[in-house]
Amino acid sequence: MKSAYELALERLKAADPDSARELTPAQKKQLAEIDSRYQAKIAEREIFLRQQLAATTADPAKADEAEKIREQLRRERLVLEEDREDEKNRVRRGSKS
Repeated sequence: MKSAYELALERLKAADPDSARELTPAQKKQLAEIDSRYQAKIAEREIFLRQQLAATTADPAKADEAEKIREQLRRERLVLEEDREDEKNRVRRGSKS
């Protein structure tokens, strides 16, 4: 008798047969490189924007500007994370883009 977990896994595999495919060592290496590259990009943007934020938070008159910088940081991080996932999905599918 199969558990509910096993049945759910079978349904997922049937819905997306590519998800059950094992990654090659080269794909795993590419995924790790993508993670590393995007972590560096995110860190670079955070450092830059946090320096700007520190300069604006010292002055209460620049509260609006500080909020804009916080929002920019959030948006840029989100975009970079989405780009990273898109690139990783291309590697998982075996596409060369």
